[in-house]
Amino acid sequence: MSEEKIKKLPGVGPATAEKLMDAGYKDLMSIAVESPRVLSDVADIGDSTAGKIIQAAKDAADIGGFETGDQLLEKRKDIGKLSTSAESFDDLLGGGIETGSITEFFGEFGSGKTQVAHQLLVNTTLPEEEGGLEGEAMIIDTENSFRPERVTEIAETRDLDAESILEDIHVARAFNTHHQMLLAEEALELGDENSIKLLVVDSLTSHFRAEYVGRGSLAERQQTLNKHLHELLKFAERNNAAIVVTNQVTANPDQFFGDPTKPIGGHILGHTATFRVYLRKSKGDKRIARLVDSPNMPEGEAVFKVEACGITE
Repeated sequence: MSEEKIKKLPGVGPATAEKLMDAGYKDLMSIAVESPRVLSDVADIGDSTAGKIIQAAKDAADIGGFETGDQLLEKRKDIGKLSTSAESFDDLLGGGIETGSITEFFGEFGSGKTQVAHQLLVNTTLPEEEGGLEGEAMIIDTENSFRPERVTEIAETRDLDAESILEDIHVARAFNTHHQMLLAEEALELGDENSIKLLVVDSLTSHFRAEYVGRGSLAERQQTLNKHLHELLKFAERNNAAIVVTNQVTANPDQFFGDPTKPIGGHILGHTATFRVYLRKSKGDKRIARLVDSPNMPEGEAVFKVEACGITE
């Protein structure tokens, strides 16, 4: 149905429609919010033609106007909440990880980032009444940190069907930034074929940090990271899915009090991530989650544990 609507747009012939579909433009909305320059490059058409196609898509998709607050509130009733399996942690986030948004977990090595990611992958497959999203999950693994054995351990200690859960988790190893961004584009296609409700990138910035070295490459790194983040946001909006990214930290010489670390990614990531959570170690198996940025929740902290059964209160 969406493909037929795209073919009916003025200026879109069979060849152009095929190029658009191959590039991930599966519906009118994805075309309507694109820039003429990008669409021109993707479909190999002139800027003016691209502009006309985008305007026609805007008219057909009926976007671009203002909405009242009550209309937006009604739309947000479709937003899902994914439990972390720790009640205080969920409360910190306003009920859990929110779909349609990017949630960033950053912290030092051993702070629990990947452990949280494994728990969320498991929980996504659960029914809504059990804190899940009744869907499938996906992870782009950049550091070879995903372990199916860990998923099995979490599932079996909670009396869940480990084999069934693993079948609902799609895993891809990213070997460099280009491959990582390519996988995000492929995720859009997989999301059209499956009910993907969670996309994890663990970790978001490791390849960017390794490949873009020095101040001279900083601008290019940020532009590339920005493009990648917006591809992830596109996935979240198209599938009403939660995006969870983990991030590393670096020393912050300007901070003299508290923990002298800051997340990698600068303002680009700071402005794109909807929720930013700082994880740090505490005594034994305890971890502390601090919400440092959110559009609707106050800053605060929650204590949770990392055990054999996963994340607990």
